[in-house]
This record gives sequence, structure tokens and C-alpha cells, in this order.
Amino acid sequence: MAARTISWTFLAIFFACAASAIPLAWTAAALAREGKVKIGNFTFDPPVLKVKAGTVVTWTNEDDIPHTVASADRAFKSRALDTGDKYTFTFTAPGTYEYFCSLHPHMTAKIIVEGAASQR
Repeated sequence: MAARTISWTFLAIFFACAASAIPLAWTAAALAREGKVKIGNFTFDPPVLKVKAGTVVTWTNEDDIPHTVASADRAFKSRALDTGDKYTFTFTAPGTYEYFCSLHPHMTAKIIVEGAASQR
């Protein structure tokens, strides 16, 4: 009887661990579809970000003055972002998206969007 108790306990632990690993796999896939850009010291970091189509990019203003994120081709534009504010945009089409801060036009960067990764 003790052997059965141990095996049922083992199975319960095994399935609990397996179930908790599934959300971790989903989280890893979701993280691969996110891009992050920091705004600070009058720069966008990184100045060039490569992502796959479908990626959500988030800009965070870590500077102590307002900045914007404005696409040169007008595909996207944020409001003025105060310290700690964020702006997100989902890049659905491949291409190169140059952008700048409309309050400080010398601040420039770009997002390069590649085709979405194929699912196997």
C-alpha cells in the first residue's frame, strides 16, 4: 500500500510541475514578441531595433523631460511622454520604420521589422 501512495504522490507532483511549465513556455513565446526602447539622455536605446512582424514595441521615457515617438512616415505617433510614461505600437508589416522625437528632432532611431517567424 505504501508503494501505491508514493507513486500517486509522485504522479501528482509530476503533473503539477508539468502544468506549471506550460505557462512558462507561453511566457517565453510572448516575451519573444516584445521589443523595448528606453528614452534617456536625449537618445533612443537601442538606436536600431530588429523585430519580427507582430511584435509589440514599448518605449519608456526615463529622461527627466518630455519626449515623443513619431514615425517619419506617420505610421505612429505618441503624445508627449513625461518621465515614466510608456508608448506601445504593434508592428504588423515588414519594413524599416525611422522615427524621432518631435520635440527634439535630433533624436532619431529606427525599427527594422522582418517577416513573422514561421510556425512548424
